Amino acid sequence: MKIAVVALGKIGLPLAVQFAKKGHHVIGCDVNPKTVELVNAGTEPFPGEAHLDTYMKEVVGSAHLVATTDTTAAVAESEAVVIVVPLFVDNDGVPDFGWMDEATQKIAAGLKPGTLVSYETTLPVGTTRNRFAKALEKGSGLVAGKDFHLVFSPERVLTGRVFADLRKYPKLVGGINESSTAAGIKFYEAVLDFDDRPDLAQKNGVWDLGTSEASEMAKLAETTYRDVNIALANQFAIFAEGANIDIAKVIAASNSQPYSHIHQPGIAVGGHCIPIYPRFYLWNDPEATVVRAAREANAGMPAHAVSLLADALGNLQGKKVVVLGISYRGGVKESAFSGVFGTVTALAAQGAEVVVHDPMYTDEESIRLGFTPYAMGAAVDGVVLQADHSEYKKLTSKDFPGVQAVVDGRRSLDSANFPGVAFRVIGAPAR
Repeated sequence: MKIAVVALGKIGLPLAVQFAKKGHHVIGCDVNPKTVELVNAGTEPFPGEAHLDTYMKEVVGSAHLVATTDTTAAVAESEAVVIVVPLFVDNDGVPDFGWMDEATQKIAAGLKPGTLVSYETTLPVGTTRNRFAKALEKGSGLVAGKDFHLVFSPERVLTGRVFADLRKYPKLVGGINESSTAAGIKFYEAVLDFDDRPDLAQKNGVWDLGTSEASEMAKLAETTYRDVNIALANQFAIFAEGANIDIAKVIAASNSQPYSHIHQPGIAVGGHCIPIYPRFYLWNDPEATVVRAAREANAGMPAHAVSLLADALGNLQGKKVVVLGISYRGGVKESAFSGVFGTVTALAAQGAEVVVHDPMYTDEESIRLGFTPYAMGAAVDGVVLQADHSEYKKLTSKDFPGVQAVVDGRRSLDSANFPGVAFRVIGAPAR
């Protein structure tokens, strides 16, 4: 089978490689010529994705994967098209469909009868049918569900472990009609493998969600649930600090129940999923007060971390503070909606001199993001751990000459390594 994968980002490229590993001929499409050049050379364009470098070299070397900037031409010679173009929201929570609309127009221009089109980018409920079906029909002159198949099948993976997650979690598929759903199921059964999961209610594999709306809703439900759960943990944590309780022990006890799972609290949850998808849901359901409150609670955690540091130091005016971690989570080079931005803003608002460190970013990359780089070993007054990179776990006060206070926003540091230093952990008594 010949497949076009549109957008070779941190999800799209591993998907393209997975399809190629199954023996299909894949054309990866991207608007960035440098990305296309690297892929065609068998070189991973970003670090941190397990097995990607090895697998890429295999499928590029066997000519099962090629890359191009010409999406329309790639679609014209493909039997299936998978779209993983990013979708964001503006400051008012309104989805910005610009990139998605542009990609859809290019796909429509090359669309031919019998092709399967699958959107994997997380979307507000109804978008596949009410927006993209119409755009594809307008640009191609074909009829969705009759001349070509159209489904929504959300990605359910985390960057850094995409190949493992593709095997671990059921693939959800819902089409705009029964024939589209059937075509989508047949396609994904041909390009994916699944681990045995006796813990699931039904066999692991491709699951029929019935409609594109149900499939869209399933992804929003699971990510919004996590956001609400994390917000609850964060509010528990803030209360626990004042009550001289270590919330980690409380959460561990609660999670011992078979019906309960509470996330650990932290500075913030970033990336393209948790901060964004609940806002897609709110766009559909603006009366969802619980979802809105959860999003606001999580967005406020960087400011809370800064308040802990200010309390430990007395004030932040003129104090030099290093924020550890640009990435939104450890081991992944991705800054989208990372807690670093809110943390730096809150520190600067209280008069601190802010510097930033991340082992995955060069000084030049840090500067391009608007930060002042920090060289490990330089004197500082305060430290805020924002990302739980493994490189940070063994840090000590000797790495930060003059440090007076530390806020561990990820429960990743060893407080014993900071003797005589005010040490704060979100959701724990002050030390």
